[in-house]
Amino acid sequence: MSAFGVIAVTILISYLVGAIPFGYLIARTKGVDILHQGSGNIGATNVGRVLGRRFGILVFLLDFAKGAVPVAVALGLRDRAGAETTALLGPSGLGVCAGLAAFLGHLFPVYLRFRGGKGVATSAGVVAVLLPWPALGAVLTWVAVVCSTRYVSLASLVAAVVLCGVQLGLMPQPFAEGRAVLSVFCLITAGLVVARHHANIKRLLHGTENRLPDKRAMLTLAKTIHVLALGLWFGTTVFFSFVVALTLFSTFEALTVKAEHRPFWLPAPAELVQGEQPLPPPSPRFPDPLTKEQGSRIAGAAVGPMFPWYFGVQVVCGVLALATAGGWYSIPGQKVHKVRMVVLALAVAAVAVGWWLEREVEALRVIRSKSSDAVLTISRPVPEDLIAAADKARADFGRWHGYSLLINFATLLLVTVGMALAAQLPSVAGKPDTALAPPPGENILRLGDASTPQPRVAGP
Repeated sequence: MSAFGVIAVTILISYLVGAIPFGYLIARTKGVDILHQGSGNIGATNVGRVLGRRFGILVFLLDFAKGAVPVAVALGLRDRAGAETTALLGPSGLGVCAGLAAFLGHLFPVYLRFRGGKGVATSAGVVAVLLPWPALGAVLTWVAVVCSTRYVSLASLVAAVVLCGVQLGLMPQPFAEGRAVLSVFCLITAGLVVARHHANIKRLLHGTENRLPDKRAMLTLAKTIHVLALGLWFGTTVFFSFVVALTLFSTFEALTVKAEHRPFWLPAPAELVQGEQPLPPPSPRFPDPLTKEQGSRIAGAAVGPMFPWYFGVQVVCGVLALATAGGWYSIPGQKVHKVRMVVLALAVAAVAVGWWLEREVEALRVIRSKSSDAVLTISRPVPEDLIAAADKARADFGRWHGYSLLINFATLLLVTVGMALAAQLPSVAGKPDTALAPPPGENILRLGDASTPQPRVAGP
C-alpha cells in the first residue's frame, strides 16, 4: 500500500473509533436520551450529572481510551507503514494523524449526525500517548484549577494553554524539521478545545457558568496540590542552583586545572598548555590558569540542556501553586491569602524573566566562545583587536549571567516565602469553608462543565 493509502486508512479507522458515542450509548442502556437531557452533551460531565458520578467516570475513561488507543496503535505500526510514510510525515506523523482524526471523530461523530462532545477526555488520551510530559502538566493544571475555581470549563481551557506552553517551552526548536508536526498538533488541538468551549467562555465572562459544589475533599485536594507544587518548586530551585551547577563546575574545573589530576580521557588542548604547564592568559578576562577554561566549557555544555526542564518544572509548579491559591484569594478577613497570591504571582513572573534571560545568556555564551577561540587558536602574540573583542564578549556574558543569577535567587526567595505562607492555609471547617462556597442562587452541578444553565439550587 502506498504512503497516502496508509495515511488514509489510519485517518478513517481512527475517526470511526473516535466517533463512537460512549456517553450516548451508556445513557441509552439506562433508558435515557442524553442528547435531550441536561446540556445535551454526550461527554462525561453531562452523563455524570444526569446518571450519576460513576457513569460519568466510566464515560471519561472510555472517551480517553478512544483517543489513546488509535495513537498507540499507529505509533506501534509505523515501522510496518514503510519508509515512505515516515519520510513524508516524520517519526510521529502517523500517530498525530490518528490522534487528530480520533479527536475530530469525538467532536463531530458521524453516528450522531456530527453532534458530539467538547473533546477534553479524548484529546487528553491523544496527548497522553504523543506528549506524556506536557500532558502531565496539563492534567495537574486541570485538577488545580478545578479545585480552586470549581469551573471545569475554565480548567479545560487553562490546561489546553499549559499543554502548548510546556510543549513549546521544553522542546528545543519546536518548529524545526521533525518536531514541527507535534507542535502544530498541540496548537490545533488547543484551538479546537477553545472553539468548542465558546459558549462556556461567554458564561464565564458573564458570571453565569456552572460550578462544582464546594466540598471538604476538594479543599483538601487543593491544599495538597498547593503544598506539593511549592515543595517541588523549592526543591528543584535549590538542588539545581546549589548542587547540580556548583558540583559540575567545581568538578570539571578541578580536573582541568592541574595536570596530575587529569584522567587520560580528558587531554589538555595544545592551545591551553605548553609542555605540562598552562599558557598564561591573554588578558585578565580569561581564567588563570588558562586550562580552567576547558573545565568551564565542559560544565556549561552539561548544564545547558537542563535549563528547559529546569524552567519548565518551575512554570508547571508555579501555575499549580497560583491556581490553587486563587480559590482562597477572596476569603474575607484573611489577608494572608492576598499576600500569598502576590508573592506567587511575582515568583511566576520571575521565572518567566529568568527563562528569557537564560536564552539571552546562551546566545552570549556562543559569542563568547567563538571570540575566545579566535584568541586561543591563533599564534602568539595575539593581536590586540582580537583580545579586545574577546574581552568585551566575556564581559557581556558575565554581566548578563549575573542578572540571571540575581533573578534566580529572587525566585528562590519568593518561593521560600510562599513555603512559609503555606503554614496558613484555609481550614477545612469554619468561615474559610463558607466563604469558599458559591453565593446563594448560583448554579451547582455535581460534575460541572460546559452546559446550559440548570435549575437554581441554593448554596450551602
